[in-house]
Amino acid sequence: MEKVKEYLRKASEAYYKGEPIISDIEFDRLAEISGFEEVGTSTTDNRFKHAFRMYSLQKVFENEHAEKNPLKDYTEKLIWTPKLDGAAVSLLYINGNLERALTRGDGKKGLDITSHMEHLVPKTLGGDFKQITQVTGEVVAPSSIKNARNYAAGALNLKDYGEFIMRDIRFIAYGIEPITIGSYHSALCNLKRAHFDTIIDSDWLEYPTDGMVCRIDNQTAFVERGYTSHHPRGAYALKRIQKGVETTLIDVLWDVGKSGVVAPVGILEPIEIDGAKVSKATLHNMAYIEGLNLEIGCRVEVIRSGEIIPKIVRRIY
Repeated sequence: MEKVKEYLRKASEAYYKGEPIISDIEFDRLAEISGFEEVGTSTTDNRFKHAFRMYSLQKVFENEHAEKNPLKDYTEKLIWTPKLDGAAVSLLYINGNLERALTRGDGKKGLDITSHMEHLVPKTLGGDFKQITQVTGEVVAPSSIKNARNYAAGALNLKDYGEFIMRDIRFIAYGIEPITIGSYHSALCNLKRAHFDTIIDSDWLEYPTDGMVCRIDNQTAFVERGYTSHHPRGAYALKRIQKGVETTLIDVLWDVGKSGVVAPVGILEPIEIDGAKVSKATLHNMAYIEGLNLEIGCRVEVIRSGEIIPKIVRRIY
């Protein structure tokens, strides 16, 4: 980030001459993410702050959409795009040059993967972009690859660059910040002109998806809706109801979680779900077990909740 620090030194000089070249907010944000003047961003686990927070999306399932659709009162244009199932990444461009790429992490900080992402995305932006531009998107692998989501995420953690560039992966952009006036669709068209693949270019059927994303097109209306501590109020993910896999509940053990809470875990006859081997599933508490009328030896349906955590959803017999 030495180029960024050099740029901030020039900005400081200009500021004290009474001829600022960037706003105070932009200066503070750049100083924060680059560690300028002792404002550190690197942590002991080598994570760095995103220039703009990467929020999650509120999830609504198909069977509850009519009732729980958070935008059912909105009457203007909405944009529907595939919800790609890969690894989310942010790209930070300063004055049109790629300075840093980060994994999503917790949405506030992520791991530096700049050297890898330089192989997948434009190193410079043409056109009329802000001095600080964050592009967000998904690194995905073809559905033909077994457990494509883990394959894509695992590629970002590879130490060997030679191995990384051999991976069959792609970056597809779905966001740009700061959010400016106009439409979301036109913002993505600008990214396309900057030689990005974008979420509006195709249905992307060759890559795994786990639903659709619905977003307000008007950028001003989107910003006015604001955010919760977790997600924007101007967009949501419409999720498919997952089809589970049948297996046998062999046993129930009680386990102490990271938070210190003791909870039951179902021991299952091993099965495979979306390329992952599953032999355990969360049961939450006794009320959950009783509600599903579970017994040792019964046949159950299991899904990977959030495509990650195995969960028993019903007793079959």
